[in-house]
Amino acid sequence: MVGLDPDDPEALAFAEHLDRMERERPGYTVEGYLDGVEEFAASANRAGGHRRLVAVLIVALILLGVLVTLWSALGEMASTFFSSS
Repeated sequence: MVGLDPDDPEALAFAEHLDRMERERPGYTVEGYLDGVEEFAASANRAGGHRRLVAVLIVALILLGVLVTLWSALGEMASTFFSSS
């Protein structure tokens, strides 16, 4: 970034992009996964139009999967603890 105007918004955006591309993430750790989720959320917030709609749809499907899993687990626990033996 030598020789570029430090106050230029396009140069700053490009520098942020390079930082995201060259960032080393810890692999197979909770921190690595959370960093990926944070990066997904930031990119979804920057997106517009169809890309934002797809990001919202992906998040909604993930949350739906979590809710279905929790409902199933609660049903299994209830049937185990309250079954008449």
